[in-house]
Amino acid sequence: MKENFDRALQLVLVHEGGFVNHPKDPGGATMKGVTLDTFRRHFGTGKTVNDLRNITQEQLARVYRTGYWDKCKCDQLPAGVDYAVFDVAVNSGPGRAAKFLQSAVGAAQDGAIGPGTLDKVGAQEPPSIINSICDQRLAFLRGLNTFSTFGVGWTRRVTGVRQEALDMARGASNTGAAAIDTGTEEAVPNLDFDIVRLGSEGAWVAKLQDALEIEADGIFGPKTEATLKAFQEANGLEPDGIAGRNTYRALGLID
Repeated sequence: MKENFDRALQLVLVHEGGFVNHPKDPGGATMKGVTLDTFRRHFGTGKTVNDLRNITQEQLARVYRTGYWDKCKCDQLPAGVDYAVFDVAVNSGPGRAAKFLQSAVGAAQDGAIGPGTLDKVGAQEPPSIINSICDQRLAFLRGLNTFSTFGVGWTRRVTGVRQEALDMARGASNTGAAAIDTGTEEAVPNLDFDIVRLGSEGAWVAKLQDALEIEADGIFGPKTEATLKAFQEANGLEPDGIAGRNTYRALGLID
């Protein structure tokens, strides 16, 4: 629903952290989940790291709306379902979010939300859809080999999303405490990763290949690039063949 975007964005941003600048990535500056490359695509190639650090709420809203909310047709989804889908899209890519929704309503899982999916959404009760999406999300996360490292935080996030989404679906007046309360520690993006691309070698290339289920020889060649681009395309990410924070998150390699 259109009127839920601002609330959903507020909830999502709790998990996206503040300003960080990854020393191993020339374009690695990130503010509230928005990378410098993404910021420049939206607002001009001349934008600087300092401009990103001072990103406005209006600019944040534009990036998250066009990059995630609109891609998943959240304006056309029922209250609560919109937020549940949006949070998956931000954390794991719009393609995966669409497939979780399609599975929940019995639509073809092609990763693109169209009229057929929306018709099936309209025929089911929102709480049932929300619970199915959250259950699928937890099952996916528990199947990742990084769950032992990030599982507590992931589970807490999904629990908060479920509660807030159900409250939205029921029309409850809720301050969002279940989703917004993340404890005393600030949500900070995980920085323990290398940005890899064609020609890279090393442990993070091998981790990427393993997550993509191809031979993990630690050498980023044309096959790895093609497989990565296909994964990015299928999950609603920029298919640039470069593995950084957003791709690693979608693969479950970092929080």
